[in-house]
Amino acid sequence: MATKTPVLPAGKRDKSVLAKNLRKQDMVPAEYYGHGVENLSLQLDYQTFRKVFREAGENTVIDLKIEGIGDKKVLVQQVDRDPVSNEYSHVELINVRMDEEVTTHVPIELEGQAPAVRELAGVLVQNLDEIEIRCLPGDLIHGVTLNIEVLVDFQTSLHVSDIKLPANITLLTDPELMVATVQPPREEEIEEVAPEAAEGAVQEGEKAEATESGADAKEAGGE
Repeated sequence: MATKTPVLPAGKRDKSVLAKNLRKQDMVPAEYYGHGVENLSLQLDYQTFRKVFREAGENTVIDLKIEGIGDKKVLVQQVDRDPVSNEYSHVELINVRMDEEVTTHVPIELEGQAPAVRELAGVLVQNLDEIEIRCLPGDLIHGVTLNIEVLVDFQTSLHVSDIKLPANITLLTDPELMVATVQPPREEEIEEVAPEAAEGAVQEGEKAEATESGADAKEAGGE
């Protein structure tokens, strides 16, 4: 069953309106661009964009319906957020052609539980959290998974080459790069005092106390 393409309505932005004033109207400014197309400044309904972006992410083709211009196929290229409110402050939409390949990054998700963590108390370390791929827009994927059940000791590791991709997707990341491994637990350095040293310390302490007591007695007698 084919997945329904998300639809995102948009209007041309009046550049005389400041971006901060646009946001007060529950709109978010956006830029539309791409190879062989005219760059357009747009405005999107904030709540509609949030819903579509939550559904589509950055690796799903969106039907951008620009009022007065027509429909465009786009990908969300970049989303900026306000550092204080964390709300969307600006969006970049890139035009795509369904018959031309695109390049993008997709996240790596580790699944399962590593025996070296469960049985040897090791620490799982993920060295790489995304890979770069190239494919047609209609073949894009949201991410890849890598099972870590094979990490049975501290010498075993998983690499990009262990990731299985569909035949219609080209991997651009170096396949030799390490993705995940398990490191030995960090041993706490505990300095233990040897019994002989401890006994010597006690004896020295007793001698010191005895010397101080004798000195005090002499002073008392002199008085």
